[in-house]
Amino acid sequence: MDRQPILEGARLMLRPLAPEDRDALFAVACDPELWAQHPVPERSEEAYFNSYFEKLLERRGTLVIVRKEDGALIGSSTYSNHRREGGGAVEIGSTFIARMQWGGTTNRELKHLMLNHAFRTVALVEFLIGEENWRSRRATEKIGAILTDRVVMVENAGRGIPHLVYEITRDDFLAGPLAS
Repeated sequence: MDRQPILEGARLMLRPLAPEDRDALFAVACDPELWAQHPVPERSEEAYFNSYFEKLLERRGTLVIVRKEDGALIGSSTYSNHRREGGGAVEIGSTFIARMQWGGTTNRELKHLMLNHAFRTVALVEFLIGEENWRSRRATEKIGAILTDRVVMVENAGRGIPHLVYEITRDDFLAGPLAS
């Protein structure tokens, strides 16, 4: 699976993260409200964000979200943990979007583009979400992902953080709210 595509929708363009995106993305990420329910609220702090940004660059698979009307970077999302067995699977996560874009169609278009691309080569997409991150959990449910009974411990800054696993299959995607 190509984890660094260029994807384009009606209002958004997604492209691979580049080193020169750091300042524009930090201008979005420095808002503490973005991370209020997130298990790692330190991402709003510049030193922590810089370390996080470097990890995203190394991992490859992070796409920046560009608002087409003005070219502004308004967030990012990542493909990770691609596996080939069982028809293939990939995780979509580490998503953050500028608060001014909340409550509209941005997340829906973003996830439609990413899921549509993923389901060309995999049968399953997973989302790992901190159990107390109710905003992300609701947004994930709105796009048709289903909460599983799996919990994954994710290590961050020396602490284990429980993450709930949501998933959506190719068939459910084609029949669900983002299929059009």
